[in-house]
Amino acid sequence: MRILVICQHYWPEPYPLADICEELAQRGHFVHLVTDVPNYPMGEIYPGYRKGRRREEEHNGVKITRTFTIARRRSALFRLLNYYSYAISSSLYAGSLKQDYDVVFANQTSPVMMSSAAFAYARKHQKKVVLYCMDLWPACLAAGGISEHSPVYRFFDWESKRLYRKPDSILITSRMFRGYLVQRHGVEDARITYLPQYAAAQFETEQEPPLPKDTVDLMFAGNIGAAQSLATVIRAAEILKEQPQLRWHIVGDGSELENLKRLAAEKGLTSVLFHGRRPPEEMPQYYAMADAMLVTLTADPAISLTLPGKMQTYMAAAKPIIGAADGEIPKVIEAAGCGFCAGAEDAPGLANAVQRYLECKNKRQLGQNARSYYETHFTRRHFMDTLEKTLKRYAAAENAVEEKANVGI
Repeated sequence: MRILVICQHYWPEPYPLADICEELAQRGHFVHLVTDVPNYPMGEIYPGYRKGRRREEEHNGVKITRTFTIARRRSALFRLLNYYSYAISSSLYAGSLKQDYDVVFANQTSPVMMSSAAFAYARKHQKKVVLYCMDLWPACLAAGGISEHSPVYRFFDWESKRLYRKPDSILITSRMFRGYLVQRHGVEDARITYLPQYAAAQFETEQEPPLPKDTVDLMFAGNIGAAQSLATVIRAAEILKEQPQLRWHIVGDGSELENLKRLAAEKGLTSVLFHGRRPPEEMPQYYAMADAMLVTLTADPAISLTLPGKMQTYMAAAKPIIGAADGEIPKVIEAAGCGFCAGAEDAPGLANAVQRYLECKNKRQLGQNARSYYETHFTRRHFMDTLEKTLKRYAAAENAVEEKANVGI
């Protein structure tokens, strides 16, 4: 297959799509990715990509085109400019492409407008679009504090409804996305398929449990934004500050990092350690020192539908999971029997979940349960086989239409 891939974020930004595209290339498919100029998550264009450099390159078998993008910086205005600069420039580029691709794959995180280029190409060349929905819009806006009754929210609700109705197939990362897309945006249920994320490649091989030590190390790893509600972790650490063996590690970066550092400093919490964003190759050593992993989300009905990709990585690493979230996350933790979960933004509940973990007689079994559940439901091979099969099906459907048209001529 010749596959046109559309996504605003890609290597060297910390996004898993590179592994997907490279695997498709290794399976013998031609993959052309249209993406942005890397600037996530810090909002500054990466060195080596400024002033129009490296707009066309190849990396591990994937052809990469980077269209015009305004860096997101640190303000809502520049984030909006970032969203639309990519959506418009990538759509103009895709619409001008003369190459023939068999199918279009849109990997949609935030915002949903990043998928616009997929439809620009598909409309002109009569091709099918498969969209992988990783974030729900406009639900993500509510998590950022934008009222559902505001003109901004209503505009993006209309924009999201328009775009979610366009793909021929939508793959979803959480089972609970289905109801939202059907009820909120009128997407046909038959066009939706559940395809959960998988762990980063370095965690597909089961990790060894931590060596005996005097501390109990709890770790959050991932993006640090409003949706993650990591202030809940800081408040739980304050509740449990009289337990000196506890250490709380926050690994990652994002818009809320400095606020969290200030909050921890105000509360005098020396047990909360901030490690910043680390290169992917370093992450196994951070996981190795963790006894259990933390996952939190804001108390938003739509955000609670999400199953963050960090869950699969936590489980692949055979780590117990302690959470404060509603919706899909506690369902998975309970089904796997791999940890304890409080409600979203419930700091006392999170502290109690940590206490339950400390009192658990067989902590290692929790980690083994997590790994077992991962192997049954979330493996990379299952993901890639399902995605490839789906892309082939829609490529074949389009080819059949073309052949029928040619016969008619």
